[in-house]
Amino acid sequence: MADVAPIKFYGRSKRNAVVPIDTRRPDWLRVRLPGGQNYSELKGIMRGLDLHTVCEEARCPNIGECWNARTATFMILGDTCTRACGFCAVKTGRPGVLDLGEPIRVAEAVERMGLKHAVITSVNRDELEDGGAAIFAGTIRQIRKRIPQCGIEVLIPDFMGDEAALATVMRARPDILNHNIETVPSLYPQVRPKGRYPRSLELLQRAKRMDATVYVKSGIMLGLGEELDEVIQVFRDLRAHDVEILTVGQYLRPTANHLPIARYVTPEEFAVLKVEALKLGFRHVESGPLVRSSYHAASQVPARAAAG
Repeated sequence: MADVAPIKFYGRSKRNAVVPIDTRRPDWLRVRLPGGQNYSELKGIMRGLDLHTVCEEARCPNIGECWNARTATFMILGDTCTRACGFCAVKTGRPGVLDLGEPIRVAEAVERMGLKHAVITSVNRDELEDGGAAIFAGTIRQIRKRIPQCGIEVLIPDFMGDEAALATVMRARPDILNHNIETVPSLYPQVRPKGRYPRSLELLQRAKRMDATVYVKSGIMLGLGEELDEVIQVFRDLRAHDVEILTVGQYLRPTANHLPIARYVTPEEFAVLKVEALKLGFRHVESGPLVRSSYHAASQVPARAAAG
């Protein structure tokens, strides 16, 4: 039976309407199946170097568009996460042995792909003393060494609030430090049970204070049952904690075992939220149904590559 959930209309009063969810996506969420020469070439590079991408592991709907534009988000520290967030398609369990050669292979892939902006993310590795921060730092340094003009964005876990782990990453000097807030505080127990909203905000602010030249970024998913006033409050909280770049996208249920979709947010509503976020002072806002944290990442700031 299809999930049925109350629609929470942003800025409207119809609170009791219900619709079947996950039966048929609206037209604005339909994408082409991935394919093409660039897509096939990038897939070959990833498999040849034994690398993972969040594009594949998290079943990103933009994989065809991004890979054909020769952009991809590398996922380091393996393909198994120590957490089990209610929204995420990445597999969970006990991770394997840490791959110390991974940073070099990522840098080789970036060079072979001819990237001007590389995005590096990871699974959570809570069993490691530093949460994998040293591998993040090593990956940044290897890319800098091999392709010094390439812009580098890292999308990091919360490192369980470990300030030393964050400092390890920041000393490697990425161009953008990203950590997603994911959802509103009231939904954390269901969406991100091992996450802590204040801890994530503190991490973002600490990053900016450690290096004011690094852009700080975060993102939120909509359609999980949040209210408009909660979303706007998250925007305010992020700005109050020195976040400069914001992404806002639609939650899409990976499988029937993940959290149900409460509603599909319309493109018009995403446009309104972008205006509201910009009013709060964000440097750049990507807001739309298909937006993900690394979507159009290269165009969000005048990164190292653009500056020449």
